[in-house]
Amino acid sequence: MDLLSPLPKSPVLLAAYRAKSAAADLAPLARAAKDDALLAIADALIVRTQEIVAANAEDVARAEEAGTSPAIIDRLTLTRERVAAIAADVRHVAGLPDPVGEVLRGSTLPNGLDLRQVRVPLGVVGIIYEARPNVTVDAAALCLKSGNAVLLRGSSSAYASNTALVTVLRDAVGGAGLPADAVQLVPGESRESVTELMRARGMVDVLIPRGGAALIRTVVEGSTVPVIETGTGNCHVYVDADADLDMAVEILVNSKAQRPSVCNAAETLLVHRDIAERFLPRALEALAGAGVTVHGDPQVVAAAEAAGSKATVVPVTAEDWETEYLSYDIAAGVVDSLDAAVAHIRLWSSGHTEAIVTSSQPAARRFTQLVDAAAVMVNTSTRFTDGGQFGFGAEIGISTQKLHARGPMGLPELTSTKYIVTGDGHTR
Repeated sequence: MDLLSPLPKSPVLLAAYRAKSAAADLAPLARAAKDDALLAIADALIVRTQEIVAANAEDVARAEEAGTSPAIIDRLTLTRERVAAIAADVRHVAGLPDPVGEVLRGSTLPNGLDLRQVRVPLGVVGIIYEARPNVTVDAAALCLKSGNAVLLRGSSSAYASNTALVTVLRDAVGGAGLPADAVQLVPGESRESVTELMRARGMVDVLIPRGGAALIRTVVEGSTVPVIETGTGNCHVYVDADADLDMAVEILVNSKAQRPSVCNAAETLLVHRDIAERFLPRALEALAGAGVTVHGDPQVVAAAEAAGSKATVVPVTAEDWETEYLSYDIAAGVVDSLDAAVAHIRLWSSGHTEAIVTSSQPAARRFTQLVDAAAVMVNTSTRFTDGGQFGFGAEIGISTQKLHARGPMGLPELTSTKYIVTGDGHTR
């Protein structure tokens, strides 16, 4: 549907129509205009924190009454401190370089034509996500900075929070002189509204799902709009034969327990057989101290029994190896070699983040060459796979696919390109 067609009757398609118009206005804007809007958003978030936190409390109360898991409630919750951190992220995005207009390559062709490939906004970006209201602001900020309009479809569990946030965002954007329709909450809480968004091809340029495996699969399989797939995080920490054991314990506990409800938290520990006897008792003690339940293979269970460990260790199942727990649980096993660890990761990994702890450069090199994931960590926590930690500002998501974008998606990943060809009366 083009902008000269009659207005659509569907509230979802009408929102997409308005977003398409707003995107056309955003595309040519100078960086200063977009940055002013982002700074206005950051200020408004601070000024209206009480309003946001009060709306969020309604969502949290409903979630608790419904028996929602602590991990999901943690993702849902907004505090004054978290709102302040979100506002700081928006200011960070405002300070980042504007990708729009960047020349990726250019040359003068033999016939005298001037050829340039430049970054341009994608247009209208739809975000379908679960439970995490911070995504509402992160997505809006990154889309605005990269010249895109955004359609936000959060889960019904965060409806009050998202409504309050989008109201603040739209007021700030409009007050800064940009089209308020550059940021919209997709109308409706039913699945039909999600389906309409997924089928709005020609109105919406790309969809980005953020959430659990079921949500991502539904969007990927059911959408006629192009999708950038953000995957689940079944992340592994492999402790090699040549690992520094003190370092390995710290990295393991940080990867698993620093914030277990997020996609870059470790879900599986693999230990080389040559150091298992020395490392496992220490690892189990540290995990127990962090409140982590270990789902161990027979060697891990035997090590716990032999050491008289206070850790909670239960037998691992095939389902455990493929599970993204998002809780204080971890699967653990002993492997015969680095290659065996790689084989295990290839079988069960979601392609998000994989880590090796080793003091051997050849081992690190082989691991990074053989492991196929969006991010491969050497002697560092899996928790660093994050747009903010990578210096990208707030991320739009972490892509586990291989087309267009992979890993934490910052501003450049929210652009496409076009060729500008300039001649002087050239004909072919």
